Amino acid sequence: MGKVISLVNQKGGVGKTTTSINLSASLGVLGKRVLLIDLDPQGNTTTGVGINKGEIDKSIYDVLIEECNIKDTVIKTKYNNLYVIPATINLAGLNAELLEKSRTQAGYRKGEKLKECLAEIKDDFNYIIIDCPPSLDLITINALTASNSVIIPVQCEFFALEGITQLLRTIMQAQKTLNPTLDIEGVLLTMLDSRTNLGFEVVEDIRSFFKEKVYNTIIPRLVKLTEAPSHGEPIIVYDPKSRGSEAYINLAKEVIERNGNEQY
Repeated sequence: MGKVISLVNQKGGVGKTTTSINLSASLGVLGKRVLLIDLDPQGNTTTGVGINKGEIDKSIYDVLIEECNIKDTVIKTKYNNLYVIPATINLAGLNAELLEKSRTQAGYRKGEKLKECLAEIKDDFNYIIIDCPPSLDLITINALTASNSVIIPVQCEFFALEGITQLLRTIMQAQKTLNPTLDIEGVLLTMLDSRTNLGFEVVEDIRSFFKEKVYNTIIPRLVKLTEAPSHGEPIIVYDPKSRGSEAYINLAKEVIERNGNEQY
């Protein structure tokens, strides 16, 4: 049975989508069968792996409103062992639709739709990576309910810890009411500018706050990492010898190692 990991941070611009794409692709290169789910209405993960949103017939939105089977939305990418369920702008209206259904249908579990759908395909993958929107709404709640664990990307900047308390509170609430086994898989430091002392001071602050949950791998701030998605390629394809490619391969190895003998 595959392990479901959500990348969550309600703060935008922390490298969540970049990490979703590149961690998934790196796990694939290391021999793991990976499903990447784009759960952000912006659909940047979808285009970042080379899928034209104009050619999408069915998306994660159609699955969550029960218009199609989840198996019908899985797309095989051209990258090793990497599959994706795409997102379109339709997803922006999902919160309102789920709330409306919960008001009109007795027993409708608005926070568990993704979990119910994933039950059909979890056995087909080693890892299922979910790129969440930069908000703590019903879409993110669905991801937290469906996940075994979360990865929290944190940018190496002055306000890095801003909003983290609220995020942790949301995770704890999900644990209490919807998913008691939900765990923090790890905290990932992103966008480190090695030319400044501030970046390294933030690294120390984050490590002090989250202790052993922080990954050893730190993602550097690189132009190549921001360019790659616009070409529809993970960094390991766009620039395989770059520091960014090396960092995400190392992160994928850490993720695998942290799961130890679990059968993912």
